[in-house]
Amino acid sequence: MIRRTIKKAAVSIALIASIASPLSAQDLADEIIGYMDFATYDAGIILPEQLTEDIWDALYFVDTRDAAQFNAGSIPGAVHIEWREIPARLDELPADKKVVLYCNTGTLSAQATFAARLMGHENVVVLQSGFDGWQANAAYQPE
Repeated sequence: MIRRTIKKAAVSIALIASIASPLSAQDLADEIIGYMDFATYDAGIILPEQLTEDIWDALYFVDTRDAAQFNAGSIPGAVHIEWREIPARLDELPADKKVVLYCNTGTLSAQATFAARLMGHENVVVLQSGFDGWQANAAYQPE
């Protein structure tokens, strides 16, 4: 709890400082390193096997792939926000649910998740192995 509060304070200070004056490359690097010092090995991820029916309604899925891929098939109920747009559209993500970002394999959505978490949204996680992993290994797949 204390580590989370310290991390939030550090991110908030960094964001306020960046508004007041642009961060130098070294300052930005220091803020990222500070954030990562507090992150645990499995922070920010969820596995397809953890997506069980009993937690499904507490999750908010965001498909970060391009529009064509999203339209071809997606996790039921997912909204579409391309991975590069996540930092600019964080206000569209609910604060009262676990937000699960995914792409095909988890690579691009991991970048978006890192950005969101660095910007203070600790309820955002990446679906490790992405849509492909969900299709193959999800504990629950609603119709």
